[in-house]
Amino acid sequence: MQSLSNRKKVIEQKPMNFWERMYLPAIAKGLGITIRHFFKKIPTVKYPEEQRPYSKNFRGLHSLKRDEEGRERCTACGLCALSCPAEAITMIAAERTKEEENLYREEKYAAVYEINMLRCIFCGLCEEACPKEAIYLDGPHVTADYVRKDFIYGKDKLVEPAFDIRKLNPEKTN
Repeated sequence: MQSLSNRKKVIEQKPMNFWERMYLPAIAKGLGITIRHFFKKIPTVKYPEEQRPYSKNFRGLHSLKRDEEGRERCTACGLCALSCPAEAITMIAAERTKEEENLYREEKYAAVYEINMLRCIFCGLCEEACPKEAIYLDGPHVTADYVRKDFIYGKDKLVEPAFDIRKLNPEKTN
């Protein structure tokens, strides 16, 4: 069958000489590389005592952010769950009551927000899809565990702790 581009690639193989057929130069070259690596400095990081520097675009554990007033940003729109290719995010929306105005930013909020870390592929699509900038992959590594149910992270592990703005400006508290 003729190729579509009508271009032929002619490959010429020259015959191997005696040393090439013995493979001794190739073996010597491989041993030289091995010996060179044997005397190199070890790039091992002794983890608990030392931590290696991460790049700026490192994707760690998910965190649900709060706004300037300490209210949750998530409005339970579900775009993060829809954009997740691994279907790791599940949420249940609820309506905010009058008593919860200082807890949630919008009238609708995520009553249940769970991420299955065993399914998550840390692609960052949930972060890009969120219109309220409520979810970020800026935490540490996901810690190891023995039980599968401990890898389902709820709002108790994902929502960043509330902060008091008065602690940042102590002179303005009077």
